[in-house]
Amino acid sequence: MARSLVDLLTAHASQQPDRTAYRYLVTGDCDGEIQDISYARLASRSRAVAAWLQERGLAGSRAMLLYPPGLEFICGYLGCLSAGVVAVPGVPPQGRSQNHRALIRMKRLIADADAKVILGGREVIAALGAMAEHLPELDGITCVATEDIPDEAADSWREPDLTADSVAFLQYTSGSTSAPRGVMVTHGNLLDNERVITERMGHTPDAIAEYDHELFVSWLPVYHDMGLIGPVLNTVYLGVTATLFSPLHFLQQPQRWLTALSRYRPHTSGGPNFAYELCLKHATPDLLDKLDLSRWKVAFNGAEPVRAATLRRFTETFGEVGFRREALYPCYGLAETTLMVTGSSVQAPPSLIEAAETGPHAGAADAATVGSGRPGPGTTVVIADPERQVELPEGEVGEIWVGGASVAKGYWRNALATRETFRATLKDREGRFLRTGDLGFLRGGELFVTGRLKDLMVIDGRNHYPQDLELSAELSHWALRPGCTAAFAVDGGVAGEQPVVVAETAPEAAGETEKITDLIRSAIGEAHGLALRDVVLVHPGTIPKTSSGKIQRRASRAAYLDGTLSVVGAPATE
Repeated sequence: MARSLVDLLTAHASQQPDRTAYRYLVTGDCDGEIQDISYARLASRSRAVAAWLQERGLAGSRAMLLYPPGLEFICGYLGCLSAGVVAVPGVPPQGRSQNHRALIRMKRLIADADAKVILGGREVIAALGAMAEHLPELDGITCVATEDIPDEAADSWREPDLTADSVAFLQYTSGSTSAPRGVMVTHGNLLDNERVITERMGHTPDAIAEYDHELFVSWLPVYHDMGLIGPVLNTVYLGVTATLFSPLHFLQQPQRWLTALSRYRPHTSGGPNFAYELCLKHATPDLLDKLDLSRWKVAFNGAEPVRAATLRRFTETFGEVGFRREALYPCYGLAETTLMVTGSSVQAPPSLIEAAETGPHAGAADAATVGSGRPGPGTTVVIADPERQVELPEGEVGEIWVGGASVAKGYWRNALATRETFRATLKDREGRFLRTGDLGFLRGGELFVTGRLKDLMVIDGRNHYPQDLELSAELSHWALRPGCTAAFAVDGGVAGEQPVVVAETAPEAAGETEKITDLIRSAIGEAHGLALRDVVLVHPGTIPKTSSGKIQRRASRAAYLDGTLSVVGAPATE
């Protein structure tokens, strides 16, 4: 029985050495340059990196991974696992003045992880060398471009002494509500979550054979858990083939994703809700004429709220080129559970709960609550009242708690946060649970996620979920971008907490600012009985989001209070 992904990689390289593990679309286009790597070559390059690390006595230490999108990251990551080195995926600073935010984050991660070595692509390593005087954090840290490690190094690789409890890598959270924390994911966690993904997404031997091993197409960033644990690592877990390309190439031309799906016809592909919205914006008749999405079996949608309107419109638009409603696959997960917690049923359409007839969105089909599926085998999900430490009955909203072998070891070098988050207990139930910080309820065994505990607004003694206000705002006018609205409360002095809505608007509606503002106020007043303190319309792409596409409400609130939002109609600043 495999003890780690390293064992599985060794087995695949032996049993099917010539099979393509990954192909990479260098330009994002199916007819552009393509790089691919076989299982034999993947194992060999991973071992070369591993041997280089072992020879320098780095087993057990942390290696920062700073790669541009591409196959070299995968060799570096699997090289760390093969050496018993703890991998720390990061975002390389690039672009304008080396991207200030990425640089700050990189410095934080190097310091927090106490990284002893940096692995990266040639250009990244050269750039770090040029920035050395501004990066005292690099003093004493070895930097190497893994392409320059010779193939022959693999000959001196020694199999690491790994156990299920050995830490495989640190997955730093995107810090939507706090400073990034390194989640300690063990080799046992990885194997268990790959098993959960395999079962929940229907990656059976029969399905793999039917799809001739073409399992994934993905543009998701590999430094983020959804892009890494799903498409990249489930591929090596199962010995199948994945087609990958850069997130930037997807964002520049979303149709590249659909074209790759049509060309390679994989079983599984997906992304956050915004990705489906982007595809809808670019769904021209000319594009539709070229597509065939009939083989797409699992279109997973997670990492941010799943919108019923998006599911409906995507099915309507792409149904004519073979896309089936049953392929829509809402799911739920987080870094602290390695990745997947719940997933929908393959072959069944998503579960929707209609908006209550007396509620804020009465009668609006697009306001239905979307189910995120059922827990994977061996995973326990309970809805808890964290104050009373009791499990709540079905249908009642509370905090989502998770138990099982996929739940990570804790936060790196943060015993207090680990105790608070990973060691929760219930009075009427045995075992420890992870507190997710998310709110939701169970119905018929299926999880429905309703929001974040820390984002909950209490106004005039009543609880309000920010996403409910955001949905009301977005439904009020066509120019409001789906999934690009932030609602939060600010201190109104003697009036107490008061709600504010910040919303991105389409450039074509520049002259309708006043009308849109009035419609938002009216919609929220009517649906929620709330008077908004302020409505701020901002330019597209300027609302703070995490790397996985989640709205950062706290960052939006801070920007609002600081006056740093990119307000439509405001005079330009230098």
